[in-house]
Amino acid sequence: EDGCLLWGSRVVVPLTLKEKVLSELHDGHPGITRMKAVARSFVWWPKMDMDIKTKVKQCNACQQTREAPSKAPLHNWGWPEGPWSRIHIDYAGPFMGKMFLVVVDAHSKWLEVLPVLSATVAVTIEKLRFTFATHGLPDALVSDNAPVFTCEEFRSFYERNGIKHIRVAPYHPASNNGLAERAVQTFKNGMRKVNGGTVE
Repeated sequence: EDGCLLWGSRVVVPLTLKEKVLSELHDGHPGITRMKAVARSFVWWPKMDMDIKTKVKQCNACQQTREAPSKAPLHNWGWPEGPWSRIHIDYAGPFMGKMFLVVVDAHSKWLEVLPVLSATVAVTIEKLRFTFATHGLPDALVSDNAPVFTCEEFRSFYERNGIKHIRVAPYHPASNNGLAERAVQTFKNGMRKVNGGTVE
């Protein structure tokens, strides 16, 4: 069709163009699973899955930012009633010379990353007020047991705003606040891959 050989609805890629198509699929470093999903929707060539796996394994950026296997099962939070009804927060950093407050909505997975000079309770409250002015007040906020999230000033802030604060179990933040932990890793990996090691 129009000079293209089709296999079903997929374009059969000549071996001479295979590397070019692989590079296009690999743009943005999406990983093996996503690359395969996109490729299987549009193109085909012999041993395509194997070539995709090899491409990712030979990419230094992908290997350096590859996530380690989960050490503990993730807590089953249940599905939130709607957007911004439950948010998960955590700090990333120091990373590339800065600290970042990471806020993720459990329903939509919308991610807010707010650079800060220091991770104090006053700065945390200021950044959360800014975020809440945009998205509204959440019903619940999940955090780890970092001092900035457990101090009296922070408790007063969420109580005044009618927000239920859920703190994860000590020593198991990744298993209980996994959404925020994964958001932190997603942010860091993305910055390392596309920004050449700077946040400017």
